[in-house]
Amino acid sequence: MTYIFQEFSTGALFNIGNTEDLKLFVTPKQVNLYTFIWANKQAIDLIIDSIPVTLPPHHILALTPIQYLQFIDGADAIIYQFNREFYCIKDHDHEVSCVGILFFGNTNIPVIKLDTSEQHKFRVLHEVFIDELETKDNIQAEMLRMLMARFIIKSTRLLKAKEGIIETPKSAKVNLLRSFNFLVEQHFKTEHSVSFYAEKLFKSPKTLSNNFAKLNRSPLQIIHERIILEAKRLLTYTDKSAKEIAYDIGFEDASHLSRLFKKHTTQSPSEFKKSLNSLH
Repeated sequence: MTYIFQEFSTGALFNIGNTEDLKLFVTPKQVNLYTFIWANKQAIDLIIDSIPVTLPPHHILALTPIQYLQFIDGADAIIYQFNREFYCIKDHDHEVSCVGILFFGNTNIPVIKLDTSEQHKFRVLHEVFIDELETKDNIQAEMLRMLMARFIIKSTRLLKAKEGIIETPKSAKVNLLRSFNFLVEQHFKTEHSVSFYAEKLFKSPKTLSNNFAKLNRSPLQIIHERIILEAKRLLTYTDKSAKEIAYDIGFEDASHLSRLFKKHTTQSPSEFKKSLNSLH
């Protein structure tokens, strides 16, 4: 059963669904909502941004609205989805906000493993979610937001433990990476230079590079990877030409994108598109 909460005054939307809702993504399409997919007792096979992903039983993954999802196989899934108006407009701590570790602060798709103890805690929380969705009153919206904050806090703690993120001076660098990632997400289609983002963060480009070196990332690498990811998405999921895509991502000369794309993938955008067509 799918549960839907809508708050018309703010445009807030929150859904809890199941495998049937995942089947809406048999044909790949953009998620459009912040999404958690929970593989309960069975594995779930997905393709996320053209990359095959198998989510093992008792694991949860987080997706941002901009990502493309395709459902391949699986059952017994639990899906949570919400829009910015439901949760992100609240003044949450950075780590558990829509700019937090689970979303734009992670360079890979965040996957959270639930051990036996956590499985029980998350199931209890799920039951409270359902009970609240079935209770219609004037504090329902606030209760649901509180429950989602709890879900995100618990998930963030588990992800931090998995990735060894602890409260040390290094965490300041992690926060800087998260802020940088979010800025890139907002501006990568028009701003391709490290200096633009450094200025926004009140840092020098050299300071950014020095901080990121210790995290095995470079600012320019993150910008370029985001550009390439967007180009791949548009080549895979739209009929736009390489020239149109280059223009969409802020390149006046398509050859500049082509060189960057080839450097990262060993193929030109046109060759990449042809290789996709050959698979169908």
